[in-house]
Amino acid sequence: MKRAVIYARVSTSSQTEENQVLQLRETAKRFGWNIIAELRDHGISGTKNENDRPGFLKLWNMVRQRKVDVVMVWGIDRLSRSLTDLLRFVSEIQSCSCDLFSLSQNIDTTTPSGKLCFSVFGALAEYESSLRRDRIMAGLERAKAEGKKLGRPSCINDAVVTSVRLLREKGLSVHNIAKQLRIGVGTTQKILTAA
Repeated sequence: MKRAVIYARVSTSSQTEENQVLQLRETAKRFGWNIIAELRDHGISGTKNENDRPGFLKLWNMVRQRKVDVVMVWGIDRLSRSLTDLLRFVSEIQSCSCDLFSLSQNIDTTTPSGKLCFSVFGALAEYESSLRRDRIMAGLERAKAEGKKLGRPSCINDAVVTSVRLLREKGLSVHNIAKQLRIGVGTTQKILTAA
């Protein structure tokens, strides 16, 4: 018997998730699935990350601990309003050999057609990741072409370089110089090597 977890969420405190839960209970009973937990996030937007949604965070942890065979939701928008976050979650449950059941979209990955849907989700996740990487690389290339300096701003100025050299001439070790000037050991070494 499959271990099922129902997850329900509503965005405002004036709404109730009871209708979602009742329909999912009936569905689980019809399929013969054992409901091991009913998790809810009441009055919390789907745009919030998992740390701001206690029910969703508990669901995610149960999936990672492989305590769940199927996650049941009324609609996939209950899981997340962000396509990127949704794809990440679907990819995670897939890697944990967990299935997804969405009542309103008629997604059931315990069936062959549902597994195909899972594969489409996986392909979308890879595509989204590839697009994000391409956008980042294009932005970096544009910034380079405009002459912008990339990376973290340097805390090294002429005063720091002079201080490093003077302290080294006084016989201090690289570690002591770095500690005294509150800069990295590697940075100190680079300044000394450049000298």
